Amino acid sequence: MTKKKETRTFDITGLQTRDSSENETVLISGYAAVFNSKTSIGSYFEEVIAPGAFSKAISENGDIRALFNHDWNNVLGRTKSGTLRLEEDERGLKFEVELPNTTVARDLAESMRRGDINQCSFGFFPTGEDWDYSVEPAMRTLNEVELFEISVVSIPAYEDTEVSLVRSKELDKEIEKRMKIINQIKGVLKDE
Repeated sequence: MTKKKETRTFDITGLQTRDSSENETVLISGYAAVFNSKTSIGSYFEEVIAPGAFSKAISENGDIRALFNHDWNNVLGRTKSGTLRLEEDERGLKFEVELPNTTVARDLAESMRRGDINQCSFGFFPTGEDWDYSVEPAMRTLNEVELFEISVVSIPAYEDTEVSLVRSKELDKEIEKRMKIINQIKGVLKDE
């Protein structure tokens, strides 16, 4: 069977920026994919990502890259070098990238600060999928993928991702705080 390379794009929400000094590492962190979030792939089919879809790829592929706009000339980080860190949690594919001191990365950081770029995507080969043709349009569930890149992009497919541009390791605390607030809001809205 021939592998067909695919990419998915997500909307990044909750952008936060902080100024950094010249010697301080600038980080981008958030979710490149969110589990159980349905999206339409063109008008062809709908798709969801199942929990655990990235776990094999993360554990077995030691050389996944973070790119800007899926452009292999614009590498922002790499798992092999330790500048891209990936993990799955109950929400989805969580990532953290230490941006290089390059023109592309500085321009990206500025565009994110302004709110002009606030979306994320990932490139993959589907290796485990289920199709439900009993619904219209058909529904594909991605159970396992061979992940080869995540990208910060300008056009989303999924809308439930989140990223922050920060200057320090305080990111996890910020994300936890925001997620707690979001969950509290969701809880209040469900009670209404």
